Amino acid sequence: MPTESAQRPPTIDATAAARWERLTPPAVPASDTPASPWLHEEIGRRMEDRLQWITVKPKTWADWSPLRGGLEAHALVARRYRDAPSFVIEPDAVLAARTAATLAAPWWTARRWQGAQARFDALPEQGVDMLWANMALHMAADPQALIAAWHRRLATDGFLMFSCLGPDTVRELRGLYERLGWPAAGHQFTDMHDWGDMLVGAGFAEPIMDMERIVLTWATPEAALAELRGIGRNLHPGRFPALRGRRWHADLRAALAGLAVPGENDGRIALSFEIIYGHAFKPPPRVALSGESAVSLREMREMLQRGRP
Repeated sequence: MPTESAQRPPTIDATAAARWERLTPPAVPASDTPASPWLHEEIGRRMEDRLQWITVKPKTWADWSPLRGGLEAHALVARRYRDAPSFVIEPDAVLAARTAATLAAPWWTARRWQGAQARFDALPEQGVDMLWANMALHMAADPQALIAAWHRRLATDGFLMFSCLGPDTVRELRGLYERLGWPAAGHQFTDMHDWGDMLVGAGFAEPIMDMERIVLTWATPEAALAELRGIGRNLHPGRFPALRGRRWHADLRAALAGLAVPGENDGRIALSFEIIYGHAFKPPPRVALSGESAVSLREMREMLQRGRP
């Protein structure tokens, strides 16, 4: 069973997490079109490549918050499963409208014929065969509730594909804040083994987790800060509660510049990111034997179709 800390990361401010969830990513320069973070797109590309090892071909699939998770990654999955209707789930109506406008392909473009057009209506009653969730779980104030929501939206024998940040992410930045005596640089991230426990606790079967580390480098502190703002926010309840002044920002830029080590990473500022990948299947529903048992109409229908009593 997962530990108490694994059930819900204790260092996430739920109000700040909800505010981040509704925030629209910055637009492409000289355009009003929002752009997904580069790191999220790269992780989405690597996760999409893992689909080649899954023999099950979904007839329908859903993308959880692709505006931040990766619009280019969404297009890659749509091309792989070009005959499967795709559904989009955004946490906010404004984000859904922006995503719909961005994903809409004019009739005269080749992109319109590279995969099924994304749908924003209700999912099929029986659920979808695959739920794709790229780089969302580590920003959730209640990750167990989010995993349960994914489970409900999947059809029996459907599968979940997700990615998130792991505990060693930006360890250099966390160490810098600690050395300077500042509050925590970010909220806690969950270990991949705890994610596996939570998946099983939510009713998933055969969870498979793996991890890799990616190092991002920047020429200047300003470039590093700009990219970090697009990737996430500090959701720690103990973060500095007010606005920081110019002196502090100057100290931060100087400290970041100090992370550049001559002879390493071409002398650029470098931060490490631990990336966790996971997938799991939703098994047929089971009813615990007791004097009185309750099942949903959907579960009853699925059990009858499988010839269960």
